[in-house]
Amino acid sequence: MTAPAARPPRDAGQAFPVYIVAVAGLLFLALAFFAVGQAAASRGGAQTAADAAALAAGQKYRDRLTENLFDALRSGADWRDLLDGRGADSRVACDNAGWFAGRNDAVLTDCTPDSWPTSFAVQVRARSAVGRSVIPGTESAHARATATAVVEPRCHAGAIGDTPPTTGPQTPGGRVPSSTPGHGTGDPGAGKGKDDPHGTDDTPLPGLVCDGKAWHLEPGDLHDGRGLPEATDLFAVRLAR
Repeated sequence: MTAPAARPPRDAGQAFPVYIVAVAGLLFLALAFFAVGQAAASRGGAQTAADAAALAAGQKYRDRLTENLFDALRSGADWRDLLDGRGADSRVACDNAGWFAGRNDAVLTDCTPDSWPTSFAVQVRARSAVGRSVIPGTESAHARATATAVVEPRCHAGAIGDTPPTTGPQTPGGRVPSSTPGHGTGDPGAGKGKDDPHGTDDTPLPGLVCDGKAWHLEPGDLHDGRGLPEATDLFAVRLAR
């Protein structure tokens, strides 16, 4: 008489549910990591949009500063605040920031100009939501990011070897800076001719020293636009970190 076949251990059947739970847990972790990656990608895109918007605001403001500076020199109006990086209209700069944010699939939610140094702080929100994931709420969540661009003057009036004006809450001559870069301060008569309040071609023009390079401005240069420094020669724009 043969012996009955041995039965498999009961533990073999009990281990199968454990495997199912382990696989389900690993799958959930993989989906969770994927959701984190989605959020990080969305955040990175929003940060790129914020950086571009801030730089766009600073560059537009730099262009306006340059235009206004040469207009003031032509007319004999006050130009000193403009050379210091203040006095241009900041609204067009923020409009430009909004346009660039849109080009990067984001919406500009805030643009705040400030001075000392002249800067533009922007905040954007990504247009596209993070998307559906195993983490609740991501389907309606939008990444947000902030960035600040600084507009720094690169020139001072004078000759090579002269000490550049110091920057801070008080400028040489006792002028107090404005609260925002959209409004200039200072003596309204600075830069004008003695007899003609509107200035003439005989009004002496300042020499400019930009990062060690001297620019000798002549009235003819102002009228034909030749031989003048570019906006990038006069002002630097960078992201504040």
